[in-house]
Amino acid sequence: MAKEINRLNDLEKPLITEEQNIVHKSDEYDSYKSSDENGSIFMVLLSTFVAVCGAFEFGTCVGYSAPTQAAIREDLGLSLAEFAMFGSILTIGAMFGAVTSGRIADTIGRKGAMRLSAVFCIAGWLAVYFSKSDVSLDLGRFATGYGIGIFSYVVPIFIAEIAPKNLRGGLTTLNQLLIVIGQSTAFLIGTVISWRELALAGLLPCIVLFVGLCFIPESPRWLAKVGDQKEFHAALRKLRGKDADITEEAEEIQEYIETLQSLPKTTIWDLFQKQYINSVIIGVALMVFQQFGGINGVSFYASQTFALAGLSSAKAGTVAYACVQVPITFLGAMLMDKSGRRPLIMVSSAGTFLGCFLAGTSFYFKEHDLLPEWRPILAVAGVLIYVGSFSIGLGAAPWVIMSEIFPINVKGVAGSLVVLVNWLGAWAVSYAFNFMMTWSSYGTFYIYSGVSILTILFVVKFVPETKGKTLEEIQACINSHR
Repeated sequence: MAKEINRLNDLEKPLITEEQNIVHKSDEYDSYKSSDENGSIFMVLLSTFVAVCGAFEFGTCVGYSAPTQAAIREDLGLSLAEFAMFGSILTIGAMFGAVTSGRIADTIGRKGAMRLSAVFCIAGWLAVYFSKSDVSLDLGRFATGYGIGIFSYVVPIFIAEIAPKNLRGGLTTLNQLLIVIGQSTAFLIGTVISWRELALAGLLPCIVLFVGLCFIPESPRWLAKVGDQKEFHAALRKLRGKDADITEEAEEIQEYIETLQSLPKTTIWDLFQKQYINSVIIGVALMVFQQFGGINGVSFYASQTFALAGLSSAKAGTVAYACVQVPITFLGAMLMDKSGRRPLIMVSSAGTFLGCFLAGTSFYFKEHDLLPEWRPILAVAGVLIYVGSFSIGLGAAPWVIMSEIFPINVKGVAGSLVVLVNWLGAWAVSYAFNFMMTWSSYGTFYIYSGVSILTILFVVKFVPETKGKTLEEIQACINSHR
């Protein structure tokens, strides 16, 4: 303990220096050691399950375009450019959702933000279902994008705020796991039902979310922040168990919130102050590397990629893609709090490099008419290695780190910025992918493999390990690099 206090005292960061004792107390409530004080973890798990329905909806929206591309283009007579707009406009909507996500979650609460997201997704799916032209199709896709843009921020934040410290990484990783399950489900179901029916299926996660939110508490930290004392204590008791003594814990949270409220309100420009800039650089850079590694280009147009590589059944490749994602993402969730965030990202990036290199080599052979029998094998192996490697680390770890590296007084603004950057990258990659493949199919994958190498170098140099650390310990580690 003395060593930790000395490390904190050495910090130049004013926020941590002023709040270190109170913040340390407030974060300790996440890991109460007594089984009596912990009460039943059932409500924490139930709350997490309800929240990740939003993540499942996220995955369903992202996975929708891959199995439906041929059918939608045929039924509505869309050109390649028009379908590229349909696929990528999801990310444009998500960018708008990202810009507003932090303020929405801070104003109407984490549960309120999830309800609002679900409303937009429902409206969007209905617009897609009834579409007769590309205009209504794009409007529906944009609405679902706005909804998942909010989901992408509020779901991991809500889980991180209700979860005990020792489970925080694993439970937050469930966000990515359910995104992948939702995406894989859309891939699989989309091969056997029509694109309109698949749009209706996208309503189901929203309905479950709406019902589930009636049975779980709001984030106690947010309730304390807005001064709702009655609901704050009720929510804390639900999460810790009805027989748990929450007096000390409630006092610690309240003390912490009062200190935060004494600080000036945060704007986007405040994030560039010396005490926050390292966290911002890490959060933004990880999202840039995650997206510009090509994941949304590959996943949005998986069927087309397999077909271009010469695979006889593009649907078979899409099904294999879906089957690889889920178990490996689950493995990544299990390893998140055991191996740590840094090793997972580095191993994951090494795998995405190999996968992109193999896929790029397949397209190189095709362009130069070399080894025709090996081309489909290399392409399928490359894409499956790529998606498997991405799923084990790069998919989840940046979101877990994002939920851990920002102090709560800037979490709303900083989270919005990071999520905005993520969706901006997603739009750029998903929109440009078809055009890049036309320019040079092998060059596209070689560029993605280069980004994977840069990711490893960045993580080695700048990203701290956050596993098992309190929020102020993470801040101390980040700012020690100044």
